[in-house]
Amino acid sequence: MEACIEQMGISCDGRTPERIARYHALLCDWNTRMNLTGDTDFAVALDRLYADSLAPLELEGVFPQGARLIDVGSGAGFPGLPLAIARPDLQVTLLDSIGKRISFLAAVVDALGLKNVRLVHARAEDGGREPAHRERYDVAAARAVAPLPVLCELLMPFVRVGGHMACYKGPAASAELEAGARAAKLLGGGTVSALPVAIPSQPEWQHCVLLCR
Repeated sequence: MEACIEQMGISCDGRTPERIARYHALLCDWNTRMNLTGDTDFAVALDRLYADSLAPLELEGVFPQGARLIDVGSGAGFPGLPLAIARPDLQVTLLDSIGKRISFLAAVVDALGLKNVRLVHARAEDGGREPAHRERYDVAAARAVAPLPVLCELLMPFVRVGGHMACYKGPAASAELEAGARAAKLLGGGTVSALPVAIPSQPEWQHCVLLCR
């Protein structure tokens, strides 16, 4: 993990490699009892899960210092947990609709002593209507959740005026941009920008973050 972080050129908390290793050990253990991920081999998960979650840290302004971040549809914790581990300044909320996943996330948060993470058990559609969460976040993020038009509907209600949503996407992102831009405009968002992100060990991957303020 140290080499991966160094190659990406991102600034992380010094405990990040150790905590990522412990996170992955818990992920593998819990995965024997419930379906959390198919990427249990650490060499594979390092790129597909952890590096992918952290890669946008190389982009200025995606995750501002001290930002309030909500990871919508967090699942096994990606991208929110790696971001919380690497950036203790971020105040991270992990939202998921499945209780068993919340139990897993709670176990990881407790084991790693993460003081900057809170958990919310709710559907995205419901959470975005609750006063405690509606327009309360600087950044609303999602990874591998839904097409961009749907993500606009799910994420925008959480974003404060002046904040933005950040959608992790692969090579199919360009096909979603036009419809996503229309949806963003209807929901009070601005222009959708596609910001390429690099995974140094996987130069052929075409990953990006779709950003909309």
